[in-house]
Amino acid sequence: MEIKYDANGLVPAVIQCVNTGKVLMLGYMNSESLEKTIETKNVWFYSRSRQKLWMKGETSGNIQVVKSIKSDCDNDALLIEVESRGPICHTGNSTCFFNEIEKESEYVNIVDELYKTIVHRKENPVEGSYTNYLFDKGVDKILKKVGEETSEVIIGAKNDSKEEMSYEISDLIYHLLVLMVDRGVKVEDIKAELLKRFK
Repeated sequence: MEIKYDANGLVPAVIQCVNTGKVLMLGYMNSESLEKTIETKNVWFYSRSRQKLWMKGETSGNIQVVKSIKSDCDNDALLIEVESRGPICHTGNSTCFFNEIEKESEYVNIVDELYKTIVHRKENPVEGSYTNYLFDKGVDKILKKVGEETSEVIIGAKNDSKEEMSYEISDLIYHLLVLMVDRGVKVEDIKAELLKRFK
């Protein structure tokens, strides 16, 4: 197997814990550092800033014992499974990946994901599932719940409670999504209709 190095003679190497599967760090290797990694069973990188080879842990003592080396389907990236003999990051963390870029991003597609979950539950019933209970009872039961939750939102608004309103609106949205799935209306249909409101 021939590794495809970039124009600078380097290939990215993802270091992963063999025991937990956690991604530990990303480094770059040239042919010489890869050869030394294979020979010594310790991780060797090529430093782009210092322009020389270096062994991970040679200063700190936190060496990374190589257990396996794999290339991706294009042979232009490496995955190296290791057994860590101490924290891999210079900060003392067990992984170099701990800075969250956009913590709120997990909420961006929450409605789409919930819709997909409801569709999956309808197609793959689970005993004791409230969602499946609603589908089994039919559209009249679902509509009744939508009506009840709408009333709860109104009450929450009258009580001037942000927490209560958030809870009840979430309940209403969930039941509306169940109704949409039951009636064959997709989230994209609603988004398309909402876009018309900007005109």
